[in-house]
Amino acid sequence: MPSRPSPPRDRPAEPDLSRYHVPNLKRALVLMEHLASQPGGQGVSELARALKIPKNSVFRITATLLAGGYLTRRADNTFTLGPKLLTLAYTAMDEQNLVGKSLDVLATLRDETGETALIGTLADGEGVVLDELASPKPIKVTVTLGHRFPIHSAAPAKAMLAAMPPEERKSILASLRFSRFTPHTITSLNEFEKELAVVRARGYAMDHSEEVEGISCVAAAIVDFRDRPIGAVWVTGPSFRISDDDIPAISKAVTRAAATISARFGHGGTSARS
Repeated sequence: MPSRPSPPRDRPAEPDLSRYHVPNLKRALVLMEHLASQPGGQGVSELARALKIPKNSVFRITATLLAGGYLTRRADNTFTLGPKLLTLAYTAMDEQNLVGKSLDVLATLRDETGETALIGTLADGEGVVLDELASPKPIKVTVTLGHRFPIHSAAPAKAMLAAMPPEERKSILASLRFSRFTPHTITSLNEFEKELAVVRARGYAMDHSEEVEGISCVAAAIVDFRDRPIGAVWVTGPSFRISDDDIPAISKAVTRAAATISARFGHGGTSARS
């Protein structure tokens, strides 16, 4: 006769950590969560009323978060969530999940173009390579995983910036340093904003020897169900193989790859950005 299964053991109770809470830190978190639901932003007085927090406390909290880049203050003195939170979101995002949902697409992109296919994101004001599938050709470009690249000279960074909401993009652009790497590097904010406008209009980004002479890239943004960029997919190779004549076919393959990955993150279509 089979023995009866043992009754399930009760899980140990979670320890009560409430006495260790930091009141102002908790208020700051509540304030940021509230602003996430207020795309139009709110001022100190509105926040104090909505959250039932003393106005002086709200002032100190917003000043601290503003200094850290977690909030942005508009000309009318209202606050919105700042670019630092976007950076943290990119970093905290499950990179293995992004890579895992992209590897088969990267393989197809590499096979279609014959060039190295990569996926990456933004973190701490730079681009970062998450994975790559190298070109099968004898002459190819390969990149170390985790390699960081400047925002203003790289096609994937341009693609992600162009897909961002205007306020977030503006905040990131305000902190850029336009170092010159080659004669082709964009070195002014005005020219870079014009470049991003072109990227938004055509749906993909390019760089021709802007960081390293003789190397070119074509990239497109990966966006999620909120229409926000979470990464970029791109191909890179010698400039003589990614010429103006090659761009139409390569860009179609790259944008198709980006759309496929985006759909896996719940994106149902594209929308224009102002």
